[in-house]
Amino acid sequence: MLKCFRNCLRPSSLSTIPLQYEILFPQLLASLVHLHFWHFSSAVVLVTSFYLSMNLNGSAQDPEKREYSSVCVGREDDIKKSERMTAVVHDREVVIFYHRGEYHAMDIRCYHSGGPLHLGDIEDFDGRPCIVCPWHKYKITLATGESLYQSINPKDPSAKPKWCSKGIKQRIHTVTVDNGNIYVTLSNEPFKCDSDFYATGDFKVIKSSS
Repeated sequence: MLKCFRNCLRPSSLSTIPLQYEILFPQLLASLVHLHFWHFSSAVVLVTSFYLSMNLNGSAQDPEKREYSSVCVGREDDIKKSERMTAVVHDREVVIFYHRGEYHAMDIRCYHSGGPLHLGDIEDFDGRPCIVCPWHKYKITLATGESLYQSINPKDPSAKPKWCSKGIKQRIHTVTVDNGNIYVTLSNEPFKCDSDFYATGDFKVIKSSS
């Protein structure tokens, strides 16, 4: 009986159990062991439930996305005049840009070294509007948060530099307008973004709170 119990608790054997049986498995196993080891039945349920809550690779399942409420950061008329504003949204500092009739929001600190993006210039690179970090001139697209750079094939002497993407490096947030008010909703995407490092801890730019 104990040998059978140990085999049942192996992750490899659990992975072969259909979903509908996985739901009943802890109760069934507990009932069987209860007949022989009455005082161990509660422990069996706890241990088996733990195994079923794990992925096949033994790691815990991903947590659900965190939901953030929208926060009013200012008036539409004001940002259209200044074309940018800063705000603290749920203790996260962001910069909001108004560029060519569109709103964009992102973490205020550059992903590279924490440069103040709200002090940078907006320029077009490869046909894409980017905020240029004033510290090290890193170019970040307003729409996606990708970092752009130019590369060239050293083996081809006639090759011309072309724009490439390092991927999403700056976390982008959602901007909405309602009755003349600007609202920012923080990103709840679970992927790790490089700018997250400077969005928390001792890298505060803005001292006021929302």
